[in-house]
Amino acid sequence: ASSAQELLQVSRGPALSSNLAALAIARLARLSGEQHGDAGSLRGDPRFQQLLSTVDTQISQVWNAPLLQLLRSLPALGLARGGRPLRSVEQEVLWRLRRLSLRQLVQLAELLAGQGHEGPLLPEVLRKLELRWTELDGTRTVVTLMAKVGHLSPALMERLEDKALELAEQFDPDELRRVVLALALQQRRCVPLLRALSYHLLQKPAELPLPVLTDLLFAFSKLSFQQPQVLHRLSLELQPHLGTLSPAQVLRCARSFASLRWLSRPLAEAIAQYSLDNAQNLSVTQLCGILVSFARLNFQPSSSEEFFSMLQERLQGQEQQLDVPLLTDVVWSLCVLQQARPPQLRQVLSPKFHARLRGDTSPRAQSLWQKLLHINATARLETPGYEGPFLPPEALGGDGDRDKDKDKTTPLQRGLREALAGALGGPDVVRCDVSTVYGWDIDAEVVLDSDNKPLPVRDFAAPHLAHSEGTKPLPPGARRVAVLRWELPQFSSRGRELLGRGSMARRHLRAAGFLLAEVSAGKRPGDPRG
Repeated sequence: ASSAQELLQVSRGPALSSNLAALAIARLARLSGEQHGDAGSLRGDPRFQQLLSTVDTQISQVWNAPLLQLLRSLPALGLARGGRPLRSVEQEVLWRLRRLSLRQLVQLAELLAGQGHEGPLLPEVLRKLELRWTELDGTRTVVTLMAKVGHLSPALMERLEDKALELAEQFDPDELRRVVLALALQQRRCVPLLRALSYHLLQKPAELPLPVLTDLLFAFSKLSFQQPQVLHRLSLELQPHLGTLSPAQVLRCARSFASLRWLSRPLAEAIAQYSLDNAQNLSVTQLCGILVSFARLNFQPSSSEEFFSMLQERLQGQEQQLDVPLLTDVVWSLCVLQQARPPQLRQVLSPKFHARLRGDTSPRAQSLWQKLLHINATARLETPGYEGPFLPPEALGGDGDRDKDKDKTTPLQRGLREALAGALGGPDVVRCDVSTVYGWDIDAEVVLDSDNKPLPVRDFAAPHLAHSEGTKPLPPGARRVAVLRWELPQFSSRGRELLGRGSMARRHLRAAGFLLAEVSAGKRPGDPRG
């Protein structure tokens, strides 16, 4: 049949059966979609009503495949979900679930999830899939279920992850992409599966398609999963395609690498050059996003002067258009990269600006306030000639010794405290867990005289604290030592040098007169030692 009229003639035939009527309705739905026919006039046709009536009265005789097609066809033709024809079909399918093949169950689950079905049918389908998950054998089936219905049933998703682990070697690059993306969108950080997928991805000899590169990068950043060889390959293969990407895609790539704390200098240089070449096509918000990503990685482009001149020119006069969080992030990033100008410092340190954050206890506001403390420290310690405004003293924190919850201290913190107290001769010469007015926390502070002997730290004036216990000036030749602890996450292979925050903390503390002693702990990939 090539037209709706030919199909409707079936209803007049003497051999009309419910199975034939179901097939005719499914074909009508396809033709209506392909030819953009008027579904309203079709529903009102008496011949169509005859087809519906035949299916309804003899629905138990309809074969499984045409019955499942009706679930797709009837809504496509505009029949109401609560109407009798569709309810009758759904009820019949519900009764037959145990007799459906696994392939039909998968198709049914995909269809109902795509329609946003509400009712008892979809939960029952998912329950049957959970019970029959061992029958899954094809990569396409596993990938489809993970992407389309995994989010609806955590128990089924766990089974699918186990099956995907078995089949990881058989996935092609696009299926790998879909599996990792499904995990990312559902926030399921299944490390064994991610490691297996990473390993088999590296075994693929052909160059990966651009959508696979960008989606994998996004998914890994969403899951905070860093595999150095995979990220090296992604950055290497992404670089030649950079010129073909849209500004939004380039920004997403930059943010993903920044989130993963992974710096590929050639790719970062290419992003900086892309920004220079497409400065007029990039919005101010997109340029700000690239700047923040560079700051998180502590990356200075080789064309630094040209890049920041372009950026400052685009920002000129636009600061008022940026919202409080974005403007704070932008000025903080410029401070990290030592490119902030006095007018920008004045804008975010003005009472009118920071008054919008005072009193807000939300995590986002607290994070922004911490960045304002860093900006204030930059203005005081690294900006000669800057005369104000500054944040008010009562807003700077700087509590000195903090009574931290002992249950939250790490083994490294406890070991550090015990070692310092034992080596230096007691707790009086060490101040632990120091919160400074610069927005940085020091794990331990020690004062040493010119012979490197410890002095009672609380006897001396401490300009880095809001309320100093002592008043004596440091003796000639004495020095303050700040002990900083860096606990490297297990997924990080690069260390603290890439972090813009770490770089800024060191500069500020040195400018405040501290010598730095740093300790770190964390497992690097391939290194069994702590």
